[in-house]
Amino acid sequence: MSRHTEKSNTMSNTATAIKTMAIKNIPVKTKMQTLLLSLAMLIFVLMSLNPALARAAAASDSMQEMDHSQMDMSGKKKTGDKDAMQMHSDDMQMQGGDAPADARDPHAYSDGQTLTSGDYALPGPRILKLADEHNFYTLLFDRLERVDNPGANSTAYDMIAWFGRDYNRLVVKSEGDFASSGKLEEASTDVLWSRAMATYWDAQLGMRYDNGAGVPGRSWLAAGVQGLAPYWFDIEATAYVGNDSRTAVNVQAEYELLITQKLILQPRIEANIYGKSDLTRDLGNGLTDMAAGIRLRYEIKREFAPYVGLEYASKYGETANIARATGNLVSDTRLVAGVRFWY
Repeated sequence: MSRHTEKSNTMSNTATAIKTMAIKNIPVKTKMQTLLLSLAMLIFVLMSLNPALARAAAASDSMQEMDHSQMDMSGKKKTGDKDAMQMHSDDMQMQGGDAPADARDPHAYSDGQTLTSGDYALPGPRILKLADEHNFYTLLFDRLERVDNPGANSTAYDMIAWFGRDYNRLVVKSEGDFASSGKLEEASTDVLWSRAMATYWDAQLGMRYDNGAGVPGRSWLAAGVQGLAPYWFDIEATAYVGNDSRTAVNVQAEYELLITQKLILQPRIEANIYGKSDLTRDLGNGLTDMAAGIRLRYEIKREFAPYVGLEYASKYGETANIARATGNLVSDTRLVAGVRFWY
């Protein structure tokens, strides 16, 4: 073996030994922080790539469906192609919204025939119904979970039910917590009329009622929006007006990251803001509380999925001061486990 090779091997072994000693000397806390930071960066990268990969797949499918036999392969540009392409791009618009003024009349080629009159109309009441003329319903328990709190365990639920058609629906939302003894600690129920106002978005109007053990109930008028924001974020934002000039705002956002077709990671955040203090319910004004968590579920069936997760909850401002004065926790980290199901 040459001297150069021996020298290279010696330097390589020395570098490996130095790296091993450095890794061993890193505190465990620093290793955990580095691991958590790397995991967070990985989740962020996957969430960023998910929409891009979907667009790339759609573009690939469009290329495969293209009829290449009709394409001009001569390499020569036809006169006016550039102007035609420019005009075509100017006319393009995103899906949704009102039809253009020069759109074709859908009844222009029916020769006056309709579902209730003409040669093809059936006697008696109209039998044929279109998709937006049917009533549908859904009951979804987005969260039914056991919560491991530092002080005591509890059971939490978050459900939504709706009945109606594409444009108008009756929506009922409810969420709350039960103590380990089975006693209802707090609950909030919304009864809303939901109206489709844009592609992927609904406007909602109705009432909300808050109740719980040992606290007076509160009634509110509710108005808000719910829908799917760009990049597939589920958003809910609702404003409330109650008695004695009370006001409140609730904002929720969540995202579903498909690791596989059955294994789904769901980050979620929720915040509450109150315009007036309510000492009987241990609430101050301003930002009162916020909860951020992440849940990993496995869909045994689309309708049934157990999950585990971790959630951090904290109180802020005057609400945090009230919690300290009464000996309650200002913030805590919770382990959760439950099921998500719908039908």
